[in-house]
Amino acid sequence: MNDIRRTILWVIFGFSLVMLWDQWQLHNGRKPTFFPSATSTVAQVERPVGAASVPSGVPVAAGSAAANPAAIATAAASDVQTQAAPRELVEAQTDVYKLSFDTEGGSLVRAEFLKHVDMIDKTRKFVLFDNNVGRLYMAQTGLISAAGGAAFPTHKTPMTLAPGARSLADGANTLDLRFESAEVGGVKLIKTYTLTRGSYAVAVKHEVLNVGTSPVAPQLYLQLVRDGNKPPGESSFYSTFTGPAIYTQAKKYQKVEFTDIEKGKVDIEKSASNGYVAMVQHYFASAWLLGDGQQRDLFMRKVDNNLYSVGMIAPLPSIAPGTSQTLQATLFAGPQEEKILESLTPGLELVKDYGWLTILAKPLYWLLDQLHGFIHNWGWSIMALVLLLKAAFYWLNAKAYASMAKMKAINPKIMEMRERLKDNPQQMQQEMMRIYREEKVNPMGGCFPIMIQIPVFIALYWVLLASVEMRNAPWLGWITDLSSPDPWYILPVVMTLTTVLQTALNPAPPDPMQAKLMWFMPLAFSIMFFFFPAGLVLYWITNNVLSIAQQWIINTRMGVPPQFNLPKF
Repeated sequence: MNDIRRTILWVIFGFSLVMLWDQWQLHNGRKPTFFPSATSTVAQVERPVGAASVPSGVPVAAGSAAANPAAIATAAASDVQTQAAPRELVEAQTDVYKLSFDTEGGSLVRAEFLKHVDMIDKTRKFVLFDNNVGRLYMAQTGLISAAGGAAFPTHKTPMTLAPGARSLADGANTLDLRFESAEVGGVKLIKTYTLTRGSYAVAVKHEVLNVGTSPVAPQLYLQLVRDGNKPPGESSFYSTFTGPAIYTQAKKYQKVEFTDIEKGKVDIEKSASNGYVAMVQHYFASAWLLGDGQQRDLFMRKVDNNLYSVGMIAPLPSIAPGTSQTLQATLFAGPQEEKILESLTPGLELVKDYGWLTILAKPLYWLLDQLHGFIHNWGWSIMALVLLLKAAFYWLNAKAYASMAKMKAINPKIMEMRERLKDNPQQMQQEMMRIYREEKVNPMGGCFPIMIQIPVFIALYWVLLASVEMRNAPWLGWITDLSSPDPWYILPVVMTLTTVLQTALNPAPPDPMQAKLMWFMPLAFSIMFFFFPAGLVLYWITNNVLSIAQQWIINTRMGVPPQFNLPKF
């Protein structure tokens, strides 16, 4: 039974590694190795014959697909005309942003975060939106016709910027940038971006003016377009999700891999009157938000070679000649800070993805954040959180270590019996059960208390991995960034030593193969920590040290002197 107990513990440990590996596969855009899930293909509906086309990259109306050949030719001609128009990149700056807008469509094509540095070159600021060779990520809006009529201003239509300030003045809280299109199809589109001090949420007002002679019924589309590449510097050991996501109250949070979009394996909510669309990557996200009650159709699609878009299309009421309609939207582009995300719209905090352990991870993050409010250092806050968790699980751990101490105390008797009865397995089993009854030892007593805690500590792992607060956060001395590996490998070495010490304090399995496995698995696991963020390694070291201390104290109290069971290979 002693062997069974250890085997169960290793099965639990191995199963945890399997689940982490499966999540790693998913985050890297591969199929899950052990827990595949079924996907369904989005139905494609043909666009009505004779429907007008839109320029390349513009989403078609809800429930439609490819246009006819004549319409495609019209779109190509429209693109050529757009390329011939003069363009300008307009820069604007607040205390948190340096933004670049393209006068072609008034699109946001670059967003530099002044309070976050690049992880590869820390002399530069972090850039989320960008438009250069090998890197494309931008926010676009425009109009399409609801009834397949004449073309309207899109994100390919030239616009002019109204005169005014391009940086946030001292003492001012907002900065407005107003882009106006020329008349297209009897319609003008005016976009007004309002940047707010200290905020990563940009208000975007769309004014649609009918300057023609007949009523029009346009639809406003809002989309995020980016390439399908992982963020630069992403580690393959703990790669997180990169791709589009949609949230509605009906189906909640749905994220989709770029590879699934390309293969047509997408099953998302198509229509809603609430929610948002987003592009997500490690630590940062962008999202288009509309007010609740505004009907919208949702889409994800491949735009071009290695380019993907996610967006929504909102219908506007019929606009009579000489009148206008206004639709207000919000563009979020910033770090995944839970308090900020929760304040913008319901469900937006889910872009900070904790996976299947969200129900445990969210309260753990809240507690970590509360501790940081007192300690003001994320490294010490991590250690304090682990200390509180160990205190909460003290009696469970005490029962487990007490059971292990009893097992260690009777281990010599078990070893002698196994040697004496090695040729009679049935009698050996009966004798072992007799010894357990007489000594009042439960061989399973150390398993269940540990098993209960595993989900909590896996959830804490994801909290530390997903929290942007760890990014460039110093702890002590040489650790200047808790989200990056220890540059001197001191913490991984300490982690390995504590793992070795903890393993040596456990009772040695009587079976030689199990004894070797007991040493091989922890050491192999420790190697991974040389590539993990320093914050994660610090968390495991703290957990190991507290576990060793508690095990040592309990063994001593029970009259079982701690001894080191070194491997025999």
